[in-house]
Amino acid sequence: MSKTILGPDGRPRCRWCSAAPEFFAYHDAEWGFPVDDDRRLFEKLCLESFQSGLSWRTILAKRENFRAAFRNFDYDAIAGFGEADVGRLLKDEGIVRHRGKIEAVINNAKRAQELVKREGSLAAYVWSFEPKADELAEPQSASTSAASIALSKDLRKRGWTFVGPTTVYAFMQAMGLINDHAEGCAIRPEAERARAAFRRPAGDA
Repeated sequence: MSKTILGPDGRPRCRWCSAAPEFFAYHDAEWGFPVDDDRRLFEKLCLESFQSGLSWRTILAKRENFRAAFRNFDYDAIAGFGEADVGRLLKDEGIVRHRGKIEAVINNAKRAQELVKREGSLAAYVWSFEPKADELAEPQSASTSAASIALSKDLRKRGWTFVGPTTVYAFMQAMGLINDHAEGCAIRPEAERARAAFRRPAGDA
């Protein structure tokens, strides 16, 4: 089976775009392009944790609701959430109302604050786990990798929750730490050029 399908403009795209029409815009403009913004990185880790057991289409459709509910994923603001906020979020029909995942976002916001104090930024920390070229898995054939296992293990050691290797691998794909666009996908070379031009963030060390 081909790993690509034709998009609305007749150019090939990764086959997973066929699951929903709205995937094309996300795929073309976001997925696989490198990100060094701490808020966006934290948001994506949270959204991937909410996706666990669900489809990305469900989460993408609710993304603006999530942003509104979680203060645009400002981890400093979320770290101050209390039980009243958990109650508010459990009543919010615009998001996924799962207590464990909601509480994980609040916990992880506090852990993000700690991590930034130690590492300088969430971006510097995350990008330190970027796999080398010879460590890459076959595009779109894996749900975990050595790098995602290592990052997941280290996050959990630091007290983060809902950050298993599969969740972390999806995060690394989306945030451009790897270019998992299928061979033949029209966006693959665009993502690769963006990665080549991307300046990797450095920590405080």
